[in-house]
Order: sequence, then C-alpha cells, then structure tokens
Amino acid sequence: MALINPHINFNGNAEEAFTFYKSVFGGEFAKVMHLKDLASPEFPVAENDANKILHIALPIGKNILMGNDVPEFLGPVNENENRSKISISAESREEADRLFNGLSAGGTVEMPIADSPWGSYFGMFRDKYGIEWMVDFDSKYKGQL
Repeated sequence: MALINPHINFNGNAEEAFTFYKSVFGGEFAKVMHLKDLASPEFPVAENDANKILHIALPIGKNILMGNDVPEFLGPVNENENRSKISISAESREEADRLFNGLSAGGTVEMPIADSPWGSYFGMFRDKYGIEWMVDFDSKYKGQL
C-alpha cells in the first residue's frame, strides 16, 4: 500500500517549526538541506534566502513529514489560506491527547479533542505556525485509518 507523506511550505520558519514537531513526535530528521547547499553558478541563491530550508524530512512511523521554506522570489505562503489539514490517526486515546496537546500548544483549537458524534475521539486545530491538523483515535481501527 502506498503511503501519504504530507509536505508543508513555510515563509522562512520551516526549521523552527520542524524542531517543534520533532519535540512532539520524537525521532530524528532524515534530511535537512538549506538553499545555500544547492547554490551554484547555474542556480544562484539570493543572500536573504541562503539559510532557508530547501528540504526537511521527519520520519513519523512509516510516514515522513516534509517541508521547505518558499524562496522570496516565489512570493509568500498565505498562512491563513490552507485548504487542507494533516490528519493523524493515533494508536490510543493517550497518544491522541499527547499529540493534540503538544502540537496545538500556542495555536488555535478549532474543535477540542473529545468523543465525536461519529464514534471516534477527535480534535482539530491550527498550530502556532498556521498548519492545520486533525487528531483522531478510533478504537475500531487503532491508528490504521
């Protein structure tokens, strides 16, 4: 079965955000590359973009959360216009609570985590970096959705 690995764009704070995500999920970065690592005469990098993240990857279970900073010449990411959410299927209520509370710290809770009308333990929020998340635990699936 194919895996779905979310990729998030940031306006210059990808490394900070991913360090935060790493503090919640644990693990180690599989890759961290800055734009300056790619700089060459064929691919010049503006000085103000040099330290921005070209690619960062954090393995989470069998999936990988990936991201980058958008170089200034491409224009800013509208952090209030995300039209999708990252959905986490937890393996227990305790894990769901830990992830929800950790990732939502400093953010805006849209739906507190609680038993949902459709039978799962569910909550939604926008984290302090503007990324939208859903955390779900369904005892019928145990993290396998």
